[in-house]
Amino acid sequence: MSIRNFTLTADLLLRAYRLGLFPMAESRASRVLHWLDPQARGVLPLDAFHLPRSLMKTLRGGRFIVTANADFAGTIAACAAARADRPETWINAEIERLFTELHGLGFAHSVESWEHGALVGGLYGACLGGAFFGESMFSTATDASKVALVHLVARLRLSGFTLLDTQFVTPHLEKFGAVEIDRATYHVQLAQAVEVSARFVASPDPALLWREMMEMRKG
Repeated sequence: MSIRNFTLTADLLLRAYRLGLFPMAESRASRVLHWLDPQARGVLPLDAFHLPRSLMKTLRGGRFIVTANADFAGTIAACAAARADRPETWINAEIERLFTELHGLGFAHSVESWEHGALVGGLYGACLGGAFFGESMFSTATDASKVALVHLVARLRLSGFTLLDTQFVTPHLEKFGAVEIDRATYHVQLAQAVEVSARFVASPDPALLWREMMEMRKG
């Protein structure tokens, strides 16, 4: 399903997510949004997240400073930007506008990885109840987006979330335990998750955050 010449609002976008739909554009310049509800849906089970040993070493080394909601605009802009390995993107101006509006209302969040004061990786997504809908990530430094993902999962676990929707499963996400489930199963999990009372904690106690990461490593 596509939409032309129709002004979407943040409220309508949240209603779509509650129904299992998410928007994509064909290109950065496209003015048309397509609404997807794929037969196979990617999810990353929060209680079965796999934290690779090599990435744990990177986290311990403290190479990146990681924040949440410190630069949502910069993160979504970086996700939407064309790169040599990905000359086109599905994030158009309308999606960028809508998610910026959602962020202002507290329904969209970003996690950022910084190196020497520069934003070098991150991700963003929307949330509704105990469901987090991961949208996109970017990286201009090795492991920067992976570190942001680990921090996202740790925050979601601490905040009481029960569902992390990745939309699709990629080889990159498979390494962390992402799996495909059928549409009907996803809708059941979604209906349960949106009724959960969860609040995204952007800046949890560092000790609690690290303890959560250690638990993820055990898993």
